[in-house]
Amino acid sequence: MLTELDIIFLILSTAEFIIGMLGNMFIGLVNCSEWVKNKNISLADFIFTCLAISRISQLSVLWFESFTMALSLHLHFNYKLTKSITLLWRITNHLTTWLATCLSIFYLLKIALFSNSLFLWLKLRMNRVFLMILVFSLFFLILDFLLLEAFNGLFLKVYITDEYNVTIYIDERKTLFVETLTLLSLTYSLPIVLSLTSLLLLFLSLVRHIRNLQLNSMGSRDSSTEAHKRAIKMVMSFLFLFIVHCFSTQMTNWMFLIFWNKKFAKFVLLAVYVFPSGHSFILILGNSKLRQKALKLLCHLKSALKRENLLQLYR
Repeated sequence: MLTELDIIFLILSTAEFIIGMLGNMFIGLVNCSEWVKNKNISLADFIFTCLAISRISQLSVLWFESFTMALSLHLHFNYKLTKSITLLWRITNHLTTWLATCLSIFYLLKIALFSNSLFLWLKLRMNRVFLMILVFSLFFLILDFLLLEAFNGLFLKVYITDEYNVTIYIDERKTLFVETLTLLSLTYSLPIVLSLTSLLLLFLSLVRHIRNLQLNSMGSRDSSTEAHKRAIKMVMSFLFLFIVHCFSTQMTNWMFLIFWNKKFAKFVLLAVYVFPSGHSFILILGNSKLRQKALKLLCHLKSALKRENLLQLYR
């Protein structure tokens, strides 16, 4: 029997899922169609496309998790199905986090202005840098698999056990749970540090550049200054959403360990939707090609609605 909290949770989860799917599918379709049409794709569009695909997968897994939690269907799952869901969640979350890291490093190397020799060396070899990052991320994905395989029985027994028995099980093995979650959390420390460092350096570079432009132009309404101010807003939005994503992902794991039998615990999962759903629209607004395509689509939908209303009036 669904409670009022379960219904609210399902409605909010579904709304966030639909919003995220619309944004990411739009990015994926636009970039893929341009790729097929031009038979070529830029590095930025390639990262956008991969990120959109990984987020579509992540949102699908998240919504399935939300649906099963609200209906308590996980109590009826077998071991293989539960293990598959856990692996899918780790894979999609891993890819989304590392691709977001690639995007933050791309923004740093493409936009920031530093005279440091290492920075200039990396800037000239961007394609190789991202290839190395992706290869390095595979190492952490394998490490994630090994940790999950070693401790899968521990988590899955909690996931599919009834309320009375799981309370005893958690109390007996709480120390092992904490150690396991700590190890799994550490696999995300490197991409988080890289992303935050890249975004903060980019923010400092943009602020410094704006000050130089204002001193040279003796005013704050210079077109280049305004463009950099918009870039700062985009970077800060990206930084904020990425912090929310990392914090909520880790909080979800810990909350379900400590307050697994509390009804409000599942609402923490709603915060995990924010980054894959919200950031897609920030990317659309910040990219001129995607923004123009979105405006054309909105104009087309608006004119189609007007025609439909006119047809109904004359009937």
